Amino acid sequence: MNTFRFAASAVLIFSIAISTCSAQDLLSQRALSLDAAQAIAEGALQKCRAGGYKVSISVLDANGTMKAFLRDDGNGPHTIDLSRRKAYTALTYKRTSAETGKAYAAMPQPPNIEGIVGLGGGVPIRAGNEVIGAIGVSGAPAADLDEACANAGIAKLADKLK
Repeated sequence: MNTFRFAASAVLIFSIAISTCSAQDLLSQRALSLDAAQAIAEGALQKCRAGGYKVSISVLDANGTMKAFLRDDGNGPHTIDLSRRKAYTALTYKRTSAETGKAYAAMPQPPNIEGIVGLGGGVPIRAGNEVIGAIGVSGAPAADLDEACANAGIAKLADKLK
């Protein structure tokens, strides 16, 4: 009988502990809206077009899901996936894809993470200090030009991302 009471007490205590642990507060976070993602992509496209570059632009939300995509006329097919991978790299590491490339180059054995690319053109999108997405640009004649276009896109919404 004592064994039964002990087991019943243990089950009761365990049940209370589990219910207490699983009762969590709701998360409150800022999210990248479709309108914001499109505005950032359009801003990047305007900057690239002003330089005469035909690019692909991918904007990802904080979960790594495609939120907006633009592909200018006349650019190469490789730029489609590469722009997404640049954005994914910036989102994953919360720094530019160029910075990740430099860090990987300094490692004797860099990690092999699918979708990561060490080329410039990917930039995290921050609301204050929180990374809420990323943009990747591919197709300009140099990676630093891709990154400049990405930064120009983010700058279009700088006042809303504070």
